[in-house]
Amino acid sequence: MTPIDTSRVIIVGAGLAAQYCALKLAPRPVLMISPDPLGEGASSAWAQGGVAAAMDPADSAEAHARDTVVAGAGTVDRRIAQSVTAEARAHILDLTLLGAPFDRAADGGYVLSREAAHSFARVVRVRGDQAGAEIMRALARQVREADHIQVLEGVMATRLEVTGDRVIGVAVARCGDGQSKSILLRGPAVLLAGGGSGGLFALTTNPPRIQGQVIGMAARAGARIADAEFVQFHPTALACGVDPAPLATEALRGDGATLINRHGARFMLAAHPDAELAPRDIVARAVYAQTKAGLAPALDTRAAIGARIRTDFPAVAEACRQAGIDPVKHPIPVAAAAHYHMGGVATDPQGQSSLCGLWACGEVASTGLHGANRLASNGLLEALVYGRRCALSIDAALPVSRGAPTVSLPDLSAEAAPDPALVAQLRHAMTEGAGVVRDAQGLADTLAMIARIEAAQPGCDVLRNMTATATLIAAAALLRRESRGAHFRSDYPAPAGESGARSLLTLTEALNVRDATFRKEPACATAPCPT
Repeated sequence: MTPIDTSRVIIVGAGLAAQYCALKLAPRPVLMISPDPLGEGASSAWAQGGVAAAMDPADSAEAHARDTVVAGAGTVDRRIAQSVTAEARAHILDLTLLGAPFDRAADGGYVLSREAAHSFARVVRVRGDQAGAEIMRALARQVREADHIQVLEGVMATRLEVTGDRVIGVAVARCGDGQSKSILLRGPAVLLAGGGSGGLFALTTNPPRIQGQVIGMAARAGARIADAEFVQFHPTALACGVDPAPLATEALRGDGATLINRHGARFMLAAHPDAELAPRDIVARAVYAQTKAGLAPALDTRAAIGARIRTDFPAVAEACRQAGIDPVKHPIPVAAAAHYHMGGVATDPQGQSSLCGLWACGEVASTGLHGANRLASNGLLEALVYGRRCALSIDAALPVSRGAPTVSLPDLSAEAAPDPALVAQLRHAMTEGAGVVRDAQGLADTLAMIARIEAAQPGCDVLRNMTATATLIAAAALLRRESRGAHFRSDYPAPAGESGARSLLTLTEALNVRDATFRKEPACATAPCPT
């Protein structure tokens, strides 16, 4: 089928990073690819905590950067942390002007929450746990009114088109009731802003479509992927049998909620001096251990929050109601669930990937901000900072363009989507072998299972995108023979040093690691070890 040429910047994704970048590209023409109605299928809309920013006069960007570095367990790029936190306040003010209804005190100041590993209350929120949804509504209104932005809804990207080392376009398919064949869109620049990888795991808090496809597209095109092994598991997903799992925001623990087991014992007191407000990786492993031991971990909001949960945390209250739980009377059953991928497409400080013509921002990117363990509510902040940086970088790289015709897709015939049984096998394999606790044998078994799943439906680009990202996660985890931040190896339970190196892999290198495990060769014979 004949490719479609456009002079619009092509943005893959429609979450916070994508929409903010699109707005900042004005008046340059933009084409946004959104599988769901604008913003509805994005992880950003599900974010409960808020945006981390030093808004209190007693706080500072420097303190925020220090907390980011400490939480990141030795692999945060300090210069990135300092520059991102320095911009935070300006983006809160900008979002306010764009209509984000942040909670305000009687004196007009922003209501701030404290979350795990922050030394100050610095999380700017909306209606307690509605930050992501309300910020996205405000941005979506702006995007729909912007003359320079065209949104293609019900359309998903399936692969990148590359000539030499330059990305020249994106293959897209319709994805409403089924999946169509793909058609190539060629444009002057491509921005990837399509989310992370949580849905590659059997228990996740991410929207259904967030399954590592966009990282996988970049990897299949040859882009370098950074820190793939670092997957953050949120310790308080509701354990109620729902997929994806509803989230009980960390702000509940910031307001005094405690973690208990079926005996009523607070198990975090012995795990860390900060107890429930310890870094997420520590809390997640403690919750996971309680689950494995059959001790039914739960979040107890009764004494600290009580009936306020219904007004101050309406999303959590509604999720509990739907699950048949009354949090005013009973503890909330919780489990550790895949939540945020610190790894992703490696970028420079302006969001440029290792491939010409390709930028990345939001969770799909790995900028060096999060290190081995993302500081709570830094995810939305990074999306804002790098959304703007990518817009500036793309605009500077391209000739002036003030208008472009709209893009219309032709009728596309149907094509087989990923086999649901294979996707379920992949998610189970990742949870069992590359989940909260890992070891060499489990990771090797996971790599073998991924290869078998990929071979079972070889012509499916969407499945190959998922298996590419899964391979990168498992291979990078096998190479990192230490425990650091969110990456925990039971066979190497200690960090190799106070600081550690970031990992960088191409898909080819990750496949070499996989093949070496089949031959029982040392994994580091095929790719550089990060430790």
